[in-house]
Amino acid sequence: MAKVKTTYFCQNCGSQYPKWQGQCSSCKQWNSIVEEVVQKMEKKAWKSTTTVKNRVSKPLRVQDIDASEEARLNTYDAEFNRVLGGGIVPGSLILLGGEPGIGKSTLLLQVSLNLPYKTLYVSGEESQKQIKMRAQRINANNEMCYILTETKTQHIFKQIEVLEPEVVIIDSIQTLHSDYIETSAGSVSQIKECTTELIKFAKETATPVLLIGHITKDGHIAGPKILEHMVDTVLQFEGDRNHVFRILRAHKNRFGSTNELGIYEMQGSGLREVSNPSDILISKKDEELSGNAVAVTLEGMRPLLIEVQALVSTAVYGTPQRSATGFNAKRLNMLLAVLEKRAGFRLGAKDVFLNITGGINVDDPAIDLAVVAAILSSNEDEAIQKDYCFAGEVGLSGEIRPVQRVEQRILEAEKLGFATIFVSKYNKISVKNTNIKIQLVSKIEDVAGHLMV
Repeated sequence: MAKVKTTYFCQNCGSQYPKWQGQCSSCKQWNSIVEEVVQKMEKKAWKSTTTVKNRVSKPLRVQDIDASEEARLNTYDAEFNRVLGGGIVPGSLILLGGEPGIGKSTLLLQVSLNLPYKTLYVSGEESQKQIKMRAQRINANNEMCYILTETKTQHIFKQIEVLEPEVVIIDSIQTLHSDYIETSAGSVSQIKECTTELIKFAKETATPVLLIGHITKDGHIAGPKILEHMVDTVLQFEGDRNHVFRILRAHKNRFGSTNELGIYEMQGSGLREVSNPSDILISKKDEELSGNAVAVTLEGMRPLLIEVQALVSTAVYGTPQRSATGFNAKRLNMLLAVLEKRAGFRLGAKDVFLNITGGINVDDPAIDLAVVAAILSSNEDEAIQKDYCFAGEVGLSGEIRPVQRVEQRILEAEKLGFATIFVSKYNKISVKNTNIKIQLVSKIEDVAGHLMV
């Protein structure tokens, strides 16, 4: 009987060791190295079709390689196409990660039901009846979509040879296991082996494969970090389960930009594409209220108008509270210090609460000006005119710093009917013949002078 070959893997980063040790020397994690059976039988390649079975790769000169762009597969989902860079590239491997219950399976099932190509949806987590119930809720019917519940890769490839699909979706990669590795599904060696088999299949047959990946409590995709290096595209599906909006963004994309993002709204009938998110993120009010300001921000390449709400009140306890939802709390403290030091507003003994509506998180420093305006409005209990919006970064000296792509922000604000936009006077603005008034400001005092009239 042949000796069983084992080795030691770090469950955090996937590093391999010949013997056990307490700390991984690559990622410095303690007690993350476990023993796994590497190989229990002679490994064979997946049984490919006869057209590619005996193919041998040959070196080509750069000028002899066909550089014509290969046609992408249209998913008939504008947001999904935008994030991918125009559609699915044949032969690519796409990894979609996200928190449990955020809607990863719903998104890819919805995509598979919209595709006009023969699609195989492989689920290792749900039965065919459960997937059928979700498909009925989505209210989509597609005769080209096939559902398979299987976790062994060898059985999946047998069904692929019979069906010959044009797109394969795996839900999820952590549930698959191969006969060639004698460890449980979800282990480092199983994930690497199953992904390697899927890559070989995708590249040899030019069939795109979409994978769903679980994430850890730290927000990283479960399994070895090498998994993200092996695939062509890594997508992240984000959002708050208490809110209806979901954001799809690319962390890695070999065939397009990583600056694009897609926005969806979760409904009972599935995920609805949001083509104009600014109109939804700004609340409709019958009367003007203090503490509300509209910021023009950029999410990737996409301009968005979001509402910033602030509440300033007298501190009941000795230590004033500082709380921010959807905004960096440390940056809020910095802006409050600038207001007190440079503009003379006494906020040291007051509670300040800040909220970005819609349940989204914003990192763009261009919303600093809207945050300052909302705080001043709430402090003075005077409403900002509803047709005002803001785009500017605030420095430690109280100066209003320029922001990138200001013309794109101005045009988006004009499109949504705003009358005045406050920007830094140091921005180089080339936009002409606009119906929106561009108010140039250089210091916080200038902004306060325009608002507190």
